[in-house]
Amino acid sequence: MRFMVMVRATRSSEAGDMPSEALLTAMGNYNEELVKAGVMLAGEGLQPSAKGARIRFSGDRREVIDGPFAETRELIAGFWLFQTRSLDECIEWVKRCPNPFEDGTSEIEIRQVFEAEDFGTEFTPEAREQEERLRADIASRR
Repeated sequence: MRFMVMVRATRSSEAGDMPSEALLTAMGNYNEELVKAGVMLAGEGLQPSAKGARIRFSGDRREVIDGPFAETRELIAGFWLFQTRSLDECIEWVKRCPNPFEDGTSEIEIRQVFEAEDFGTEFTPEAREQEERLRADIASRR
């Protein structure tokens, strides 16, 4: 099972405050443990929302909304992509994570990633083949 593990933003992450050397070292060690265990598939920190944009879809219309975005607690400051046997195993790995922010309270959200079999018969053999081809193409570009 794959899980998107999302670090919620804080005022300090939205202000662009950088982590200390100690926190970077602790996170590096945690990431190394994840990689060695075969759990971490990807992971990155994200720039503050002031450097981003949203695209709002309404029918055929597209509206670009420039950051920053008001609801800090609804924003994502970083993510990992984990592969574990269960949600419980993913939770146990996240509980071992250093506190992502030194200013106190942090929150990490875990969401399971859809797999091809989750889509049922609507995911046709042609669509499956296309998905496999795209994944192979992405992997070959790394």
